[in-house]
Amino acid sequence: MESIVISNGGKLLPQIETDGGKHYTFDVCSKNIFTLLSRVASLKKILKDINPDIIHVRSRVPAWLVYFAKKNLKAKIVSTVHGFNSVGFYSSIMTKADHVICVSNSIKEYIQSNYKVSDEMITVIPRGIDTKLFNKNNLDKNFIENFKIEHDLKDKFIVSIIGRVTQLKDYETFIKAISEVKKSKKNIKAIIVGGVREDKQDYFNSLKELIKELNLKENISFTGSQSKIAEVYDISDVVVSSSKKPESFGRAVAEAIALNTPVVATNHGGVKDIIIENENGFFFEIGDVKELSKKIIKCEQLNFDGLNYIKNNFSLENMIEKTIYVYKGVYY
Repeated sequence: MESIVISNGGKLLPQIETDGGKHYTFDVCSKNIFTLLSRVASLKKILKDINPDIIHVRSRVPAWLVYFAKKNLKAKIVSTVHGFNSVGFYSSIMTKADHVICVSNSIKEYIQSNYKVSDEMITVIPRGIDTKLFNKNNLDKNFIENFKIEHDLKDKFIVSIIGRVTQLKDYETFIKAISEVKKSKKNIKAIIVGGVREDKQDYFNSLKELIKELNLKENISFTGSQSKIAEVYDISDVVVSSSKKPESFGRAVAEAIALNTPVVATNHGGVKDIIIENENGFFFEIGDVKELSKKIIKCEQLNFDGLNYIKNNFSLENMIEKTIYVYKGVYY
């Protein structure tokens, strides 16, 4: 089996070549309608040169380019739907394939409720978690020690929330819930891990003002973006996902669970495939401060083998095996 990637390039390009794949640099990103015909013609030449058995499209622009470019080719088409795309003709291209992969059951339900796609045409394959990276045996102990000192986390009950600072993450509910938890757990320390874009500065300032109003300046820290996310999950007693918008899968939830850290998440989207309530986490309804605070405290009683659970259900190896099975199904 030969693997060939057609993309606009990026930081993973060296990895493709290291792993023995081939790469064609080509603009599959632009939505510029005026360059569509020339790009279709160029892609047609590339596909003729490759003569693929299967073409796997992973977003709408490349799916449309392939749709017009593959005429006279016998290649089968597999698509992967990664998100809750707007419903309409433009998004429908992801269902015009020989087989459709969805990253969660929520995405599958969304696709089937808006387009005529049978069960036989869809396979749910969650995004794979790197269980070598998100593994207690492979953590940077020096980073953990320094991070704890920098953010005053020693001997604290640590609750973290990961993601860029934006209204969709509903940090207000998280902050208010921490205020509730503080009433019974004086040693609580929450960390908000994520960057702040220039256009979100006003929102960021409003969060700092809310923290001040609730007398939480000693209990909540903004750490900015962090590269050692596995280490942050590991030092956390609880991870929270309070997003107002449903996650298509919820990779951060699976990564945290791999490190035996329980997760409390809003009760929608792909996370419903990952969290087993009362075993490795809990759900709460969007914006419900009281429920979130209670579930954070309840997490203290949970004890589970997260790594093996993720290995068996959401690992990279699992994703690859299931994807190849789909390829064989459409090819033979």
